[in-house]
Amino acid sequence: MCAIFGILGEYDESLAKKALGTLAHRGPDFCGVVQRKNLFFAHQRLSITDTHSHSNQPLLHEKILLSFNGEIYNFKELKQELAGEFNFKTMSEGEVIIAAYLKWGVEFVTHLRGMFAIALLDDETLYLFRDRLGKKPLFFTHDKAFVFASEIKALIPFLQKVEMESDALLSYLSFLAPTPPFTFFKKIKKLAAGEYLTFKEGHIEIKRYFDLLDAKPNLITDKDEAVFLLQKRLEESINIRLHSAVPMASLLSGGIDSATINAYALKGGVNLQTYTLGYKNFAKYDERQNARESAELLGVKNQEVEILQSEFLDALDKTLDALDEPLNDPAAVPLYLLFERIKKDGYKVVLSGEGSDELFLGYRQYFEFLDIQNLSKLKNKNWLSGYFHSNFSMNREWERYKRVFDETLLFRTSGENFTDLQKNVAMRRNVRDNESLKYLKNYRDRFEASSHTDESIWYSYIDLHLFQAEHFLSKLDRVSMAHGIESRTPFLDHKLVSLVFSIDPKLRYEDGVTKSLLKSVVAPLVDKKILSRRKKGFSNPYMEYIIESGKITLIKEVNEQTGIFKREILDEHIQKASSGGFKQHIWGLYVLSVWIKKYLL
Repeated sequence: MCAIFGILGEYDESLAKKALGTLAHRGPDFCGVVQRKNLFFAHQRLSITDTHSHSNQPLLHEKILLSFNGEIYNFKELKQELAGEFNFKTMSEGEVIIAAYLKWGVEFVTHLRGMFAIALLDDETLYLFRDRLGKKPLFFTHDKAFVFASEIKALIPFLQKVEMESDALLSYLSFLAPTPPFTFFKKIKKLAAGEYLTFKEGHIEIKRYFDLLDAKPNLITDKDEAVFLLQKRLEESINIRLHSAVPMASLLSGGIDSATINAYALKGGVNLQTYTLGYKNFAKYDERQNARESAELLGVKNQEVEILQSEFLDALDKTLDALDEPLNDPAAVPLYLLFERIKKDGYKVVLSGEGSDELFLGYRQYFEFLDIQNLSKLKNKNWLSGYFHSNFSMNREWERYKRVFDETLLFRTSGENFTDLQKNVAMRRNVRDNESLKYLKNYRDRFEASSHTDESIWYSYIDLHLFQAEHFLSKLDRVSMAHGIESRTPFLDHKLVSLVFSIDPKLRYEDGVTKSLLKSVVAPLVDKKILSRRKKGFSNPYMEYIIESGKITLIKEVNEQTGIFKREILDEHIQKASSGGFKQHIWGLYVLSVWIKKYLL
């Protein structure tokens, strides 16, 4: 885990080094720079699997320069395969990437298993790659020079002025995070998961090298076969992520995902130190009791970390600074504090359970959407369509039924927040119904052109791309790397995900039980008490904290200066949030207000 940074074109040396310095937290172990006219190519290193100085980056081989952020879990196998064609001088993954590129060209990326953001300069041609599922970030801007970086903060110094990208705002309000290629900073873009960029002679070209939908559907229709194959692949996925030259830990909630990771780690002979969050005076958000029981049933050591309101509020601005742009996930703050504690205890790698819900249908709403989807088969829907259009409601259920009767796309990610009609009511600009579909169009077009027809695959596909990659994984990357910690997510191994996409999707939902298939997979290792617990989620008292502290007034203060939202609607939302409704809407507006005040006012 590290940071990559580079400039192709004219640059000011002091500005370049200052920008690079903003990424030091991602790689505190070493900073390397290759510098010449019209080229500044750099790397901040966090040593994990190979701590030797010979593996410092950027790596130079003839006319090739490499700066790489991530982990390649199959690099030893690749090295053995390439040994007869390349004279290896180090034990580094980076050298394997160069050797693979020399053999396979840009197709080398399809041979990698892991998480990565890669910058490879071959003479005058630059290639940027983001891993298949978007675990590692990669941003770029192109004005007088082409500049790329692992975080937005390193690109801001190269903007002539900071302007807000309206597509980032609208997609953020809809889906909790800006959708690719947009960021909140006009002229700063991001690569999407599974994409690579070529920059040559001043021109940018972006292509996709991987798509989950390429997995052939319904190859596996027998449940026993599916369970057997998933057991083998999941165990492999976890085991390859247990290798590290530095201390490792794991998160432990009261749920299935973290219990699964720790159970397989124990089976592989690794007893990880685990960590659980709790909140003083807020038992309804607290998972410590369940985690305590899980730790005892599994036989792992668990460290409980209690967060106070004062600690949450003290960490709030630091967390939002680490994110660089608005990201509507209130769990970012407690997670920031948890990683701060894990870092203090000396750990540099943490295993986490992201992706399981999206793969194995862990959200109850997936089943609700599948049920509502069946209404599309009704032949006589005109009266119902007219009724719903004549009786507008801010209620989510109203919106879902309206879509079915309108024959428009029903499911638009588990993270859908403001609907288009809600935005139209709240904003001082006209937002057409279904306007946000443009941010999903490329994904939906690929789905409809694929061999997959089951809508539950669409649910997983779009959630893995947006709800996970741009929302959860962005949060996980920024708050962990803010403390120089690498996060590993074994459920998001691309081979495991592709296997799930090749299984008859009905095996995931036909019995109406969330994570039914995963529960069958892990039943031999995980106690029934854990498997039968009701999902709690990573909730926390964020709304209580910002209301009691008075910080919520920032939303109105900023809106008075910007006029983005209608005052009376904001008042209504804030009032509802005080009594438990529209909480995530209001958190998103608060985070947005912090960013606007910092960069635009």
